[in-house]
Amino acid sequence: MKGKPGVVKKLRWRLETAAFLVFSFAVSLIPYRVGLWLGGMTGRLFFLLLKRRRKIAIDNIRASLPFLQGQPGWDPVHGTPETIARRVFENLGRCLVEDCRIYHGRGGRMIDTVRFEGLEHYEMALAKGKGVAFITAHCGNWDLMALSFGARHREISVVARRQDNAYLNRVLEKIRSGYGNRVIYKQGALRAMIGEFRKNNIVGVLVDQAVIPEDGILVEFLGRNCWATRLPVVLARKTGVPLIPVFGHREGETHVVQFFPEVQLGLEERQDTDSVDMARVFAPLEDYIVRYPDQWYWIHNRWKRAPQS
Repeated sequence: MKGKPGVVKKLRWRLETAAFLVFSFAVSLIPYRVGLWLGGMTGRLFFLLLKRRRKIAIDNIRASLPFLQGQPGWDPVHGTPETIARRVFENLGRCLVEDCRIYHGRGGRMIDTVRFEGLEHYEMALAKGKGVAFITAHCGNWDLMALSFGARHREISVVARRQDNAYLNRVLEKIRSGYGNRVIYKQGALRAMIGEFRKNNIVGVLVDQAVIPEDGILVEFLGRNCWATRLPVVLARKTGVPLIPVFGHREGETHVVQFFPEVQLGLEERQDTDSVDMARVFAPLEDYIVRYPDQWYWIHNRWKRAPQS
C-alpha cells in the first residue's frame, strides 16, 4: 500500500503538470503542417540523441527482418533497419505534435479526416450483443485512433496505466473522457472490462507490451519468442466477447484506421491452446507490421526475458 504523497512530491507533481500544459499548449498553436514538419525533425533529433532507444529499435528490427522479408506483403523499399528506425522516431515526433493539438481542443480537423476501413467487421461483432474487444497495439497514432472512433462512432473504454503523477493523471483522464471515451486502469481491469462487455460496450486492449513470465505465455511474434498477455483469450472464454483487431497508420497528413475480421479462437482451457490462440491474436498485427514497419513502436524491448532458440 502506497502512502500519501508528501508536500515535496505534490509540489513536483504540480510543476510537472504545469510544464506539460504550457509546453503542449504552445505546440498546439503551431500551424498544423508546420507542426508536422517540426514533429518529424524533432523525431530525427531524438533518433540521434537517444542512443539507447535507437539501439533497441535497430536491434529489434534487424532481428525481425528475416521474418518480415519472408512475408508476401514485404516491400524492399522500406530499407535498412536504420532507415526504418529513423522513420519510427519521425512518426513519434509527429504524434507528439498531434496529441498536443488534441489535448487543447485543436484536433477537430484530424479527427474529422480519419478514414475508417473495414467497419463491417466491428458492426457484425457488436450485433452479437456481447460487447467488442478491440485488439490493438502502439501503431500509427494510437491516441488519435481511439479518440477519433469515440468521437465519430461510439465511445470506448481504454485500458491504461495510472500515471504516478496524480495531477497529470487527472488531466489526461479529463482529455480522454472529453472525446466520449472512458479509462479503465490496469489494477482491477479484468472485472471492469467484463462489466463493459455485459453492457455491449467496447474496450480497447493493447497486446504488444512485454509482460513478466508469471503473468504471460510464451508466443512466437515476428519470428521470435516473447512473453504475451493471456488477457484476450481469458476475456473471450469468460464472456464470449468477439476479438476485433484494429490498427492505424499514417498516410501523409491523414490517418487510416483498419478493422480486421474477428479472431477465431479454439477456447479450450489448455496451456498449449493458449499459445495457439495468442498466435492467432498476433497474426493480424504481424501482417500490419509487414506492411507498415515504420509505424510500429520498435523502441520498446518487446522480446525481453524470453528464451530464444
